[in-house]
Amino acid sequence: MKREDEKFASSTLMEGFISVKAVIEGQETCNNDRKILSVFFDKERKSSRYKELSYLNRKSKELGFQIVETDSAYLESKTLSTSHGGIIAECTDRNIPVLSEEDIRENGFYVYLEGIEDPYNFGFCIRSIYAAGADGIVLSPRNWMSASGVVCRSSAGASELANVYISEPEQAIRLFKSKNYKCFATDKTKEAVSAYDTDLKKPVFLAIGGERRGLSQIVLSNCDKTIMIDYGRNFRAALSAASAATILAFEIRRQNR
Repeated sequence: MKREDEKFASSTLMEGFISVKAVIEGQETCNNDRKILSVFFDKERKSSRYKELSYLNRKSKELGFQIVETDSAYLESKTLSTSHGGIIAECTDRNIPVLSEEDIRENGFYVYLEGIEDPYNFGFCIRSIYAAGADGIVLSPRNWMSASGVVCRSSAGASELANVYISEPEQAIRLFKSKNYKCFATDKTKEAVSAYDTDLKKPVFLAIGGERRGLSQIVLSNCDKTIMIDYGRNFRAALSAASAATILAFEIRRQNR
């Protein structure tokens, strides 16, 4: 395996069948232009991974990538973990477009992520946001999508299946307001109101920050309202960004059923 300090580095190596399949499906279902160059699999697992390899062989003919038979030693030399299941893929970079007015659907639900502390937490956020049905995820220019292998694995493939855009925060909020979206920021301030007492019916734009730094002042000052998650007891610590994203995204889902 690679060293621990390489986990946060830029990477286009996808580990495990779920991640590889997500890249393939992302090309068909969202604004993902990432392509697979080569799939490598452990020849000793050929019989146990027959169904997955059959799928990859079909897709390789459609999409033009090669499948290479190798051994576990080679895979271990390339990967960050041992959870790849004998299948990895080398891929191209993903070009993430700058958000434009045309990218915002009517009556939708979008989330802005800013200041998330590490690629695992970032991936966990994306997993919950995607599962809750968000139409897109908008990222600040500084984000973890360059560590795409780690993010894809921690998001269970959601990072490759979601529509993802880049924008400076003020520009993003301006665009969503021009489309009559309600814009909410998350923060534990005196002005914040409970998310459970807030009308979160679509169209909704929700900004979520990391648990250490939170959202930038430019986001807080430009959103329509600041909301918070009620705790069940007096507790000063912030929830992880992934926990907050899960709770709020599914509250929006609940209110829009």
